[in-house]
Amino acid sequence: MTKTLAHPMEKFQRKMASLVESKAIKPNDSLWKLALLYGDEWSFWKKELEDFGFGMQDPISEVLKVEAWDED
Repeated sequence: MTKTLAHPMEKFQRKMASLVESKAIKPNDSLWKLALLYGDEWSFWKKELEDFGFGMQDPISEVLKVEAWDED
């Protein structure tokens, strides 16, 4: 049996979903608002999001819609 590791963005996406469910952020908030929550880690996540074509003005709901984080 082969064990597959979750893509880091998948874990990030789950964390964002959890923050939305807890009402810490709203689905229509811009991605840049996550900088306030992630502090020193934000530069890494910002680059990851940009590498997948997201802009900081995009709503969080757009990231939550992603079904697979393939890096082809």
